[in-house]
Amino acid sequence: MIEVQDLTKQYAGRVAVDGISFFVRRGEIVGFLGPNGAGKSTTMRILSGYMPPTSGSALVAGHDVFRDSISVRKNVGYMPEMAPLYTDMRVKEYLHFRGELKGLGGRELRRRTGEVMDLCGVTDVRRRLIANLSKGYRQRVALADALIHRPPLLILDEPTNGLDPTQIRHVREMLLDLRDQHTVLLSTHILSEVEQICDRVIMIHHGRIRACDTPRNLKNQLRAAAAVHLELQGNGKVIKELEKLPGVRKAVEEEPLEGWRVINVRVEARNDIREAILDLATREKWRVRELHQQLPSLEDVFVELAASDAPPRNT
Repeated sequence: MIEVQDLTKQYAGRVAVDGISFFVRRGEIVGFLGPNGAGKSTTMRILSGYMPPTSGSALVAGHDVFRDSISVRKNVGYMPEMAPLYTDMRVKEYLHFRGELKGLGGRELRRRTGEVMDLCGVTDVRRRLIANLSKGYRQRVALADALIHRPPLLILDEPTNGLDPTQIRHVREMLLDLRDQHTVLLSTHILSEVEQICDRVIMIHHGRIRACDTPRNLKNQLRAAAAVHLELQGNGKVIKELEKLPGVRKAVEEEPLEGWRVINVRVEARNDIREAILDLATREKWRVRELHQQLPSLEDVFVELAASDAPPRNT
């Protein structure tokens, strides 16, 4: 569905996207992650036909985004982070207008407008001016706009921005339901959502791709360390003795809890040192109240990649 090869976008004095290459298969939900300024939104604008690249190539549904942007736009439903809605129009009126611009008409337009309003949960505000809607409702109207012409590819830039937890869950369930008919490329800062719905994750930093894999493989293969949470009562050399254990990166003591020392032990990836800690506590006669392992999350991977100086890689 998407084929990107050596894509570059330069502005005066800086490179926003630096020779990236990746692909998205038909029917996939792919998370596009990176800190602010990493190049996510620029890449999405290029793929949507709203902005030409400086060099490289990008195909969407077989159409070149530079030479055939009109065909690209017909195949893409694009929702920018700050959707430019016409706030002086009513919701239903706006979606009717947008559907006409995208080639719908007559009975099909009326039917499809009703479908996307129901799907995105805006039927109850269909007669209200967009200017009077909350940010969450505006996001849902923008999502309905992206869906109205049944595009095979959805490009969603922060689609859950401004939504409450119930609305976020609704969007997540909706995207999973849409995967049979749509390929989805989305950026988001809610990494727990990415873990639950995305087939693959592309992480971009400083305009270059740092990793591209499934959420599970990223957590298993990258350098992000696990951690062990420990609550105990012991002598003053607890930290020193813990840091002597093989596989321990660092032991950090936090605020005590009800007279118990609370220690977070950072561990090298794929190392389970709980038994070694328990053996040490037995020898030193420490009283242990709690000992459990905290496996790395996608957020840990994201933070570590963003801080890493390792050579980037394209996939």
